[in-house]
Amino acid sequence: MANRDHGDPGDAPSIPPPLAEVPHAVRPSAAEEARTIAASTNTATLATLTADGDPWASFVTYGLHGGAPVLCVSNLAEHGRNLDGDPRASLAIVAPATDTDPLASGRVTLAGVAERPAGAERDAAREAHLAAVAAAKYYIDYSDFTLWVLRVQRVRWVGGYGRMESTSGAEYAAAEPDPVQPRAAGAVAHLNADHAEALLAMAASLGGYPDATAATCTGADRYGLDLRVTTPRGVAYPRIGYAAPIDSFDELRSAAVELTRRARGTR
Repeated sequence: MANRDHGDPGDAPSIPPPLAEVPHAVRPSAAEEARTIAASTNTATLATLTADGDPWASFVTYGLHGGAPVLCVSNLAEHGRNLDGDPRASLAIVAPATDTDPLASGRVTLAGVAERPAGAERDAAREAHLAAVAAAKYYIDYSDFTLWVLRVQRVRWVGGYGRMESTSGAEYAAAEPDPVQPRAAGAVAHLNADHAEALLAMAASLGGYPDATAATCTGADRYGLDLRVTTPRGVAYPRIGYAAPIDSFDELRSAAVELTRRARGTR
């Protein structure tokens, strides 16, 4: 369960509880959310420590090698000199914006120790960086640039207002990016535009809100759909889980059809 230590701005109304018992719907773990955000872009803010111990933030690009960020840093840059003197570092990564409020976007902080990869790992890290940052081919092999791999030890994921959780570097490394969430915007828009009745049926029979008067989908991932439901008692946000997790974006349509059939009591 994500920690609720950061509420909505202002005096948010209380969320009406479901009127019927519903099965537990799995959500992505904090580690999975973090891996998904890290895989969704190739830019971040790198925080390092100067020789005087002061914090220093820099804009960087990165690739991922087994989830570990791979940086290609100029030795002449201040953050390059900082890493050489003190390898403790963190990356702040923001998911591509889907909302006009920046604080409503998902983001993650990956903290750990940067190391220079060697041997076969250096070759793999080099390829991982080039796969994510094509322009690096012009400088990655220069002698005044160094490859660094951030060994992630601590992770803090924030999913927007009221959704956040910490996890370990080991859990982060073991997780996989969600195959659905980064590509779901079009499918979510389609569900809302063409399948409003099906979403309402899901909210009523699978989400525990038989008094729902309207329902919209706000997100989709490999485990299920998130809905925003309007009721006479207020607005609620039920989670609707698939019959089983899906392994690719191409399975989303069949999973949504199965939910609709289940919600309507048909086969």
